Amino acid sequence: MSESFDLVITGGTVVSTDGETKTDVGVRDGRIAAVGDLRASKGAEHLDATGLHVLPGVIDTQVHFREPGNEHKEDLATGTAAAALGGVTGIFEMPNTAPPTTTREAFADKMARAAGRARVDYAFFIGAAPGNIDDLATLEQLPGCSGIKLFMGSSTGNLLMADDDNIGRALANGHRRMAVHAEDEPRLKEREALLSADSPAEMHPVWRDAESARLATERLLRLARRYNRLVHVLHVSTGDEMVMLRKARDIATVETTPQHLTLFAPDCYRRLGNYARMNPPIRDESHRTALWEAIADGTVDVIGSDHAPHTREEKDRPYIESPSGMPGVQTLVPIMLDHVNAGRLSLQRFVDLTSAGPARIYRIANKGRIAEGFDADFTLVDLKAARRIKDSWIASRCGWTPFAGVTVTGWPKATILRGTPIMRDDELFGEPSGEPIQFSS
Repeated sequence: MSESFDLVITGGTVVSTDGETKTDVGVRDGRIAAVGDLRASKGAEHLDATGLHVLPGVIDTQVHFREPGNEHKEDLATGTAAAALGGVTGIFEMPNTAPPTTTREAFADKMARAAGRARVDYAFFIGAAPGNIDDLATLEQLPGCSGIKLFMGSSTGNLLMADDDNIGRALANGHRRMAVHAEDEPRLKEREALLSADSPAEMHPVWRDAESARLATERLLRLARRYNRLVHVLHVSTGDEMVMLRKARDIATVETTPQHLTLFAPDCYRRLGNYARMNPPIRDESHRTALWEAIADGTVDVIGSDHAPHTREEKDRPYIESPSGMPGVQTLVPIMLDHVNAGRLSLQRFVDLTSAGPARIYRIANKGRIAEGFDADFTLVDLKAARRIKDSWIASRCGWTPFAGVTVTGWPKATILRGTPIMRDDELFGEPSGEPIQFSS
């Protein structure tokens, strides 16, 4: 007698961090119930994945969906729609909203806003601030909380912890791995004098130079060791930082972004102007090469999009008035699959950076692997599909992408969340069904 499943994915090539196997996957009650030859099984729904690779659901651990306070740029509904269209099944959302997510009440408000509106699973960071340092150990344990986010350098929003005393106190209050934006605020303030009213976008990596990043990461590692706190250094942009982080595997994990791996100065600023502006900046080819070396040798643990949309009107202001940030959650998978096809990383390494790695370093429960008992989250991709990225494909409220006009090879064909297809062939299905991501203690 054959087994019965709610969904059977047949004919695809299942990918893990160990390799690829042409096999089937059976889903029951939102979890993976079997992996193997299931052609004779009964299923309420069969999905033919012939010619496709079946990946564990991609988890984007750094997005800014702007709600509450800046919904004209993005909100939880549009941001998670973009995620689903891009093959992403889970997101970690950042706390620099208005008001910032620094209190139990602000966190509860975000959770309430996401319920019934998020198309993918979600978790929210609590922002570290001088006023909530003593509460961080309690706040980081809230259900649906992905941890604490600390800004060492000023960026979008008003969350900033620039001095060692407050950073140390924050590190001392709590146990979970802390995510950190590492740019040295004193150096950024000092170098603002280099800017003028008519400065071009090419000044961005000159002002927020590589030394600003190196100094902050050096300070962070020193303080993390003093207080024995694991840290996760976000959007690492320099080779100098990778040298330090390569020697700090016991205390620090590392994220970089598709933008820093793909774009480079001065080319991107000449082509895109303010649309290439993000913090930390896109840097020159030597730094991009160093990031790829860190991908190859295992120093990088996670690829996060740092999805941070702004409207065209905001981006079209003069450089010194234009905000930093660009959308990325919808393009993470196709941009990185194009790099896979170009031979810069293997498909197994991509899975580690976007599924297994996030689950490992943040201790996500029941996600990140295609194995019995895990959530039935899948990203189905066509590695041979050549597509031109267009602004018209972008679901983000901002309506643009820095990769518009770029032709990539490799495309997300289906997104499956806990056994339910929510996207197929660039079309969203069903009502929003995202739930809070759970974490192991």
